[in-house]
Amino acid sequence: MSAAVQAKAASRLLLSGNEAIARGVWEAGVKVAAAYPGTPSTEMLENIALYPDLYAEWSVNEKVSLEVAIGASMSGARAFCAMKHVGMNVASDAFMTQTLAGVVGGLVVAVADDVGLSSSQNEQDTRFWGRFAHVPVLEPADSQEAYDMVKAAFDLSEQYNTPVILRLTTRVCHVKAMVTVGEKDERAIKGFDITQKRWVMTPNNAKVLLPKQIAREDELRKASEASGLNLVDNGSDTRVGFVTSGPAFMHVRESFPDAPVLKLGFSYPLPVEAIKAFRATVDALVVVEETEPLIENELKAAGLSDIHGKDILPRLGELTPNVLIPAIYRLRGEEPPPATTYPKYEPFPRPPTMCPACPHMGVYYTLSRLRKRVQISGDIGCYTLGAGHPWNALDTTISMGASMGIALGMDKARSEETKDKAVVSVIGDSTFLHMGMQGLLDIVYNRGNVTTLILDNRTTGMTGGQHHAGTGKDLNGQEAPRVDFATLCTALGVSPERIHKVDPYKLPVLFKLIRQEIEIDGPSVIITDRPCVLSEFYGKLTPYRVVDDKCTGCGNCINVGCPAISVSKTEVVKRDGAPDIVKKYTTIDTAMCTGCHMCVESCGPKAILPAQPVAVE
Repeated sequence: MSAAVQAKAASRLLLSGNEAIARGVWEAGVKVAAAYPGTPSTEMLENIALYPDLYAEWSVNEKVSLEVAIGASMSGARAFCAMKHVGMNVASDAFMTQTLAGVVGGLVVAVADDVGLSSSQNEQDTRFWGRFAHVPVLEPADSQEAYDMVKAAFDLSEQYNTPVILRLTTRVCHVKAMVTVGEKDERAIKGFDITQKRWVMTPNNAKVLLPKQIAREDELRKASEASGLNLVDNGSDTRVGFVTSGPAFMHVRESFPDAPVLKLGFSYPLPVEAIKAFRATVDALVVVEETEPLIENELKAAGLSDIHGKDILPRLGELTPNVLIPAIYRLRGEEPPPATTYPKYEPFPRPPTMCPACPHMGVYYTLSRLRKRVQISGDIGCYTLGAGHPWNALDTTISMGASMGIALGMDKARSEETKDKAVVSVIGDSTFLHMGMQGLLDIVYNRGNVTTLILDNRTTGMTGGQHHAGTGKDLNGQEAPRVDFATLCTALGVSPERIHKVDPYKLPVLFKLIRQEIEIDGPSVIITDRPCVLSEFYGKLTPYRVVDDKCTGCGNCINVGCPAISVSKTEVVKRDGAPDIVKKYTTIDTAMCTGCHMCVESCGPKAILPAQPVAVE
């Protein structure tokens, strides 16, 4: 059980921002919560699901999760939805319309921005959505504020008849702090408001709501100017003052503890008048915001031209002390202090790799052997690592579910160089259900010549092993209907004769099957069927060892890519008139090996044999 779920008598708990939000959601009387897992937002729903008296679900994607929350809000219940920043792109269609229709029960959407791109394909700024959709944005700086602001967001939502965005970043989501918590606010479900002109968003009905949205934003602007969520933290050194929000406030305070700071918790609509008043109290004003210059540009448009922001600070990454301190010293005309006097925030580099026995390794090992004959479009998941060493077996990765649409485009735009190459798309089971089905349907409908690999490892692996509609279990681990991918692909129009299921640990079978399918015209699907080694569905297998006397140094097992295999020694064989041969003799860490036997199938001299059996948890 999570630390967040403790006896009601507990008043202070050590919580991450995600755990604090879960606690605040429960205390706010939320009845329905939905999400699709995505780092750094995943743990919000995982922790919400531990609380009693509410419904929580993993939805198939962010759009559906928001629609579930909207339906609950329409029905008069407080509802919550969580996603990472790129998930908001998926949910935006429903979101942009609901901002006109408004709410009955409070509706809060928590969006976690991955500032610094620790696990994302881009670095978006969710604050844009507040301006685009004309809804308020709240920005907590730590776990306590995450807890406080999610509760305040529900009150704000119901008071002003609007969805509210709670914008977080990776640092707030994952850093833990002491949080003072309270009790649950019991709230009855009000019931559905049958007002067709409000909920049926035809053009005529939407036009009537637009003036109300504009008037609401004016009222929200006044509320922001007076909000206690926007605080002035006075300081004695008035040479430079700061306007900031979220975790950037913590970096500013750490870097310049004596400087005045206006901290924006209710950051949109922007309290321009409060900022103008604060500007008059300092010699210079610097806007510190991650990542885009939204506040800076709005202030300049409002007449505050003598301010600094992205002219001295970067537009990417976290604005940590090692970024802030040199920039502000130079602004003051001073020599920055030596870097050794403040933290550098440079973690030890660790190249990403797949886990020992990851079933995706067999797929990429096989594709790497066919590399000259195929173009490969990839997708978002653990299997994105197939682009790296030693496989180098992905050409593209753009967004969730994009692999098949991109593959079809490659097929329809062949050059002289690629006219004889097969096109392969690679997508995971959770990602296929999230946004991939439409791509496969498009391939079938438009007669694409694409072989699609659905890597079914029975989990959402990239975000920590969450269940989905293809695992047979729900968010709480209870039995649930399980999608049959072969049947689903048949329903999407793929010929049953071109749909195959294969164990990716059986490398010769997998190689033969992929080679067979890429040589036949038309759409085909290969479903790899092997659970993630870290999932509850993985069984007990016997680990392996290398017999030194039999190893010839061919290095085939290294090319599988398993981190349990390492090179114990190398030997260079000189050859006259030909390139040298580098022999790589290997060893297997039996404590890491889980017995997938892919390396066994790659070993010509049969130098890999079973070790003592161990239980794989």
